Amino acid sequence: MQNATEQPNTIRSYYEGLASGVFRAIACKSCGRYTFPPTGCCEHCGSWNVEPAELSGEGTLLFATHNITPACHPRFEKIAPYVYGHIQLKEGPIVQAIVLGVKAAPEDLRQLFERGPVPVKAEVLQMDDLPVLAFRVAG
Repeated sequence: MQNATEQPNTIRSYYEGLASGVFRAIACKSCGRYTFPPTGCCEHCGSWNVEPAELSGEGTLLFATHNITPACHPRFEKIAPYVYGHIQLKEGPIVQAIVLGVKAAPEDLRQLFERGPVPVKAEVLQMDDLPVLAFRVAG
């Protein structure tokens, strides 16, 4: 069981995992659901009775849009303009992340929208200061 004093280790472990291509979450022993990215307690039931878990990196892109320049943070200026979206992970959580494999142009976003929810696979972008989660559209 984790407690509030272990929170910095949870964050460090998340970024160390990303740097090596591992997608870390927590699994709740009380309700059985996942919290991603990991925190000290379950985001669903509030239980501290959690354990580390690794996720598959598989998901479904539910919605996508593009950023408006300038980028929301200096770390993203090199890749702007980019697409980001809401992804439902195979294990359940919904996250926001950068979406790769789609141009940030209206016609490309429209084609993606018309395809409907599409499968995606997690990747890691190594930015200057830290690794960042991204998802690539399949096929």
